Amino acid sequence: MALSNDDILACANRLHQAEKTRTQIRQLSQDYPAITIADAYAIQKAWVDIKIAEGRVVKGHKIGLTSKAMQSALNIDEPDSGVLLDDMFFADGGLVPTDRFIATRVEAELAFIMNKRLSGPDCTMFDVLNATDFVVPALEILDTRVERVDPKTKATRKIFDTIADNAANAGIVLGGRPIRPSEADLRWIGALCFRNGQLEETGLAAGVLNHPATSVAWLANKIAPLGLSLEPGQVVLAGSFIRPIETRKGDTIQADYGAYGSVSCYFA
Repeated sequence: MALSNDDILACANRLHQAEKTRTQIRQLSQDYPAITIADAYAIQKAWVDIKIAEGRVVKGHKIGLTSKAMQSALNIDEPDSGVLLDDMFFADGGLVPTDRFIATRVEAELAFIMNKRLSGPDCTMFDVLNATDFVVPALEILDTRVERVDPKTKATRKIFDTIADNAANAGIVLGGRPIRPSEADLRWIGALCFRNGQLEETGLAAGVLNHPATSVAWLANKIAPLGLSLEPGQVVLAGSFIRPIETRKGDTIQADYGAYGSVSCYFA
């Protein structure tokens, strides 16, 4: 790791203040050019620890950058992950308070609800399916506490910035019809995603590493060296299979999953 513990804590505090004041901070990769992926995850953990100390509760995990296109764009060869906290969950069809966020975008994905503890290493897609209670349609609300483009250098955010920023996670809406993992070929579950009634994006869950359960297995293996597992009752967002849809105050987002129902939210 290139950053000291003091640097890591300072970055975590800056992100925390950015979220509270709705003011983006400069890219950490600009301030710390030697930053590593390990540093970025350490910052993310320090920030989550600050939130837990304030009373937040860990409810699960999210996986991002699961598509080849997104990985190529950021010059990486694996996904990233973040932590879901209790205050990030919004009701299906409910209101999302715009004034809590900076610049929201929404993605469609499948959420896995675990019923058994899932530990790496060597966790496979089959282990994931065996350990999953239900899979359910979901919307993920993204926000960025870090500037997307640096005003001075015009550099775009790097993977380190996104990981430190809790993988850009801000909210989650679960809806539609819960599916038992053996009930459907999860790869072929797709969604039509509308903003204010206009079709914006479509996609199939196979876009997530060819099978969304592969993504969950990756996460279980990734967090195993940290002594962590996926726990019963936790929600794991497997990764988006559409491009993010930009949202503003007054927007209604709906994802229609066909036979598996729909999930929506309104940005109030």
